[in-house]
Amino acid sequence: MKKFHVFTIFPQFFEGFINTGIVSRAVKNGIIQINTVNLRDYATDKHRTVDDVVYGGGPGMLLKPEPIFRAYEEILKNSKPYVLITEPWGRKFDQAFAQELSQKDEILIICGRYEGVDERVKSIVDEEVSIGDFVLSGGEPAALVIMDAVIRLIPGVVGDSDSLRADSFSDGLLGYPNYTRPPVFKGMEVPEILRSGNHKLIEIWRRWKQIENTLKKRPELLKQAKLSETDRKILQYIKENRSFDDFLKDNNV
Repeated sequence: MKKFHVFTIFPQFFEGFINTGIVSRAVKNGIIQINTVNLRDYATDKHRTVDDVVYGGGPGMLLKPEPIFRAYEEILKNSKPYVLITEPWGRKFDQAFAQELSQKDEILIICGRYEGVDERVKSIVDEEVSIGDFVLSGGEPAALVIMDAVIRLIPGVVGDSDSLRADSFSDGLLGYPNYTRPPVFKGMEVPEILRSGNHKLIEIWRRWKQIENTLKKRPELLKQAKLSETDRKILQYIKENRSFDDFLKDNNV
């Protein structure tokens, strides 16, 4: 069982996430465990204070170190998790990072609030992580993003493992377009090739569309993507504005 701990002052923020969809099923099936820890439970004063003013002056409040360390030491009695803290300057969270984290048995995410956390908390942190170049009111939304991306990669969570391989960014490229019934809607048709039943052609078409979408929307990804010889040939055809039919004809498909 994979375990997640989340240090937060708003544990109720995660209730919907834990009780919805594949995450809920994974919890019920004993594949994962999510432990939300209210840092106020580890404060020592009657007001359950978790923040204080910043030494040296400055705006805002800072999360105090004592509640975080007490909560952490409680977990250490049973195990040593891999510790993340949400910070806007942290390592950029992407699919590769999610893959790495999915190999960890136990993860602890510390959610920052206010102006952040006392710097001494960083002594127990393995990695600082950011989900983008913007500032949130707290680390809770980022923690949700991280957990959702990691959990779906854990074996047994997603029923159809093929759907993971088709995900955007799974191999460095964007995904391909998908359609369902009806075959024609408001004059817009499902591409004929997807209705052909020719799975080999469908596979090639989908790869074409992945490369085409990536070139159009996120061309920088192509510099790092692991492209096969066929992929590179497809890319060249697209750059030369040659058609998919040309590709099939020229390559005897």
